[in-house]
Amino acid sequence: MTATVFASAAAAFARLVRAVPETAWDGPGLGEWDLRALVGHTSRSLITVSDYLRTPADTVDVDDAVAYYVWVREFMGSAGAEAIDERGRQAGRALGTDPAATVDGLVARALADVDAAGDPAIRVIGGLGIRLSDYLQTRVFELVVHGMDIARATGLDAGLPIEAVEQAGVLATRVAVRLGHGETVLAALTGRTNLPPGYSVV
Repeated sequence: MTATVFASAAAAFARLVRAVPETAWDGPGLGEWDLRALVGHTSRSLITVSDYLRTPADTVDVDDAVAYYVWVREFMGSAGAEAIDERGRQAGRALGTDPAATVDGLVARALADVDAAGDPAIRVIGGLGIRLSDYLQTRVFELVVHGMDIARATGLDAGLPIEAVEQAGVLATRVAVRLGHGETVLAALTGRTNLPPGYSVV
């Protein structure tokens, strides 16, 4: 099921990239990123799946996607925002002169790799061991959230599959609960209060 949702989210991302106007690539994306860097960063949700499947793990260090995001919050906090921004810009440059074709190729490779893999333990960012099925949930989250960012930046319809949006929304809520913010998020979702300015679960 997780692989199916990942495939639908990846296909939606590819469709969205194909619809980006040529004049938009150097325009605003998200934060310090132009659109090319934002799309490049998002494409890493495909690249890392293929790359990490080639780095098997001997142990499983986190038991689900929620624990992954809780761990990554701390890891990224020490990595530095500028380094993260630069990786996005590098990924944007790697899209080349035909970003849509590049993304189509990345989608095809990632889906083929997942289809052939089963559910191994893989070694991901920071040397963390995690099951592929759990890691794919985090990639669905990234594709959905950044798909929304791309759509917002371009005025396009994100065209996100409902099952991917549901999975991403559930994961975000579960992360909030694990971080001790469950009541805050639930109160906001039910119209009791607003989330604190700038609040994020990632």
